[in-house]
Amino acid sequence: MKILHISDTHSKHLLLGKLPAADVLVHSGDFTFAGAESEAYDFMNWLCELPYKHIIFIAGNHDSCMYGAEKIEGLPDNVHYICNSSVVIEGKHFYGVPMFMEDVFNGSYESLFDSIPLTTDVLITHQPPYGILDGGEYHDKPYHYGSEYLFQKVKQIQPKLHLFGHDHNIFGTMTENNIIFSNAALLDDQYFLCKEPKVIEF
Repeated sequence: MKILHISDTHSKHLLLGKLPAADVLVHSGDFTFAGAESEAYDFMNWLCELPYKHIIFIAGNHDSCMYGAEKIEGLPDNVHYICNSSVVIEGKHFYGVPMFMEDVFNGSYESLFDSIPLTTDVLITHQPPYGILDGGEYHDKPYHYGSEYLFQKVKQIQPKLHLFGHDHNIFGTMTENNIIFSNAALLDDQYFLCKEPKVIEF
């Protein structure tokens, strides 16, 4: 299966141009910049027109207008918004966990990772696991944007693939303990589009 993984487009999706061919396109959140409904509608209209057999997307911390929306009416059958839920495509179990600041502030965010099924083949989160493609600086000091709790859950669940974004400082893939990790944040920390989308085979 070929998966085109993109993330953190922040309302600049129209600048992407022609995207590579793949069986499944996955966007791992932050498709808006200010979290406005108009941004989300513009993104979804673009997304639904893309020529992919299967499309999956989740929400990131910028996508506040999506909070409380567990299902979106009117999407084509091949487009799946997953929010603490799963979809099975060609026998592969995809599970998505969004990142809403409301959940972070009320202390419920990390508990969402407890619901990730052990049968998950492809895990999609917005936040990286701690220490995996998440290095950067904050106020000129080294900083990790990943979650230590998520890192422990990924070790336990052992998905074949873990897709995320959130950290704009690092882009790419790596393999550790037979898990392929991918950070596909396409913008840099100044919100300039500077990376080329990648296709992952597994």
